[in-house]
Amino acid sequence: MPARPDTGPDFIEALARGLDVIRAFQPRRPVMPLSEVAAATGLARPTARRILLTLVELGYVRQGESGFALTPKVLELGVAYIRSTGLWEVARPHMERLVERTNESCSIAQLDGSDIVYVARVAVPKIVTLSVQIGTKFPALQTSLGKVQLAALTPAELEEVLKQPTRSGLTPRWQPDQAERDAELRDVRARGWAMTDEQLAPGIRSIAAPLRDGNGTVVAGLNVNCHAAETSLEFMLDHHLPLLLQAAGDISADFARLDTVPHIVVA
Repeated sequence: MPARPDTGPDFIEALARGLDVIRAFQPRRPVMPLSEVAAATGLARPTARRILLTLVELGYVRQGESGFALTPKVLELGVAYIRSTGLWEVARPHMERLVERTNESCSIAQLDGSDIVYVARVAVPKIVTLSVQIGTKFPALQTSLGKVQLAALTPAELEEVLKQPTRSGLTPRWQPDQAERDAELRDVRARGWAMTDEQLAPGIRSIAAPLRDGNGTVVAGLNVNCHAAETSLEFMLDHHLPLLLQAAGDISADFARLDTVPHIVVA
């Protein structure tokens, strides 16, 4: 096989040939004899044979009476990419599209005791009352991100979570009693999304939807955050909410697909 054009001095031809052999196996030819592998890759038969036997030793290929075939261990090569990006990087393209369509900042947060902690954020340059970055904590009950997650808890879980003191260092404006709190979370549970209108601090208005894993469990919240003086409640609900719900559904679907990726591959 001739040398590849436009390769640098550090290019490893043997590694490239090994990847060529793996890619040679296609849906319509999952099992191939040595001659077909050599023809598909343009390699000499002895070279193709050495590569195949090396892949057999590593567990990526198996050898049978009809020829060679890939094993499930090849999935590890793709799974390594998915895991290296991180769960929240899977959500980032959806968040960026949501920001483009709303021109508002978008965040993902998870429960941490009675607080939420921000784990992903795509921001637009606007002046807001409170600064938000990855790791920022706010009291959960007074945020839309927190409400959608609190509403998914059982009554016992809710009481256990909310009895923990906040570590945010912030005293929110809204201080509901238990009846008002429970009524608010019932509404969130019924409609499937949450809203806060300056309950955390002046000027902060947001809507949030839950993010779910493959089992349907709420694992986080996704929000769109607006300045109350710039964006009316009506516009948030009419324009931003449908886009938010679509993005949350798409992210949850990607989370579910991640759950189907095998974490242990048995040769």
